[in-house]
Amino acid sequence: MKKTNAARILDRLKISYELVEYEVDEADLSAVHLAATAGVPIEKVFKTLVLEGDKTGHFVCIVPGGDEIDLKKAALASSNKKVAMIPMKDLEPLTGYIRGGCSPLGMKKNFPVYIDNSAFDQPFIYISAGVRGMQIKLAPDDLVLACKASKATITAED
Repeated sequence: MKKTNAARILDRLKISYELVEYEVDEADLSAVHLAATAGVPIEKVFKTLVLEGDKTGHFVCIVPGGDEIDLKKAALASSNKKVAMIPMKDLEPLTGYIRGGCSPLGMKKNFPVYIDNSAFDQPFIYISAGVRGMQIKLAPDDLVLACKASKATITAED
């Protein structure tokens, strides 16, 4: 199994993790599909979203794969009045990653990172390893250390 930049960052920080491979379906890159394919509960699979705020610029939100981000809560957490998801065409030039393989670790620039509080209800979570077909399993607190992330409530209520 090939190491990704995200995995090398965790190695450098001496953070314990596990790489988990799964079969990619180019027609369905959703976290829900990934969880089913990898045999992982959806509440443990987290997706990496890149947003832009009107005051702070770009930032990253890590939210449960089965949930929607709440843009008002993301704005509040990131000290913005308004935020929006970046256009998909901007993802790779901005982060170095493609859709379905965007990791909060190892982006071209170190953007502020916000992890949804629900991650801390889990002993470990899965995030993208930076390529399609591979996830990193790690403790949420270790992800906070690796990304210098803030905890925030950023998902929509049911």
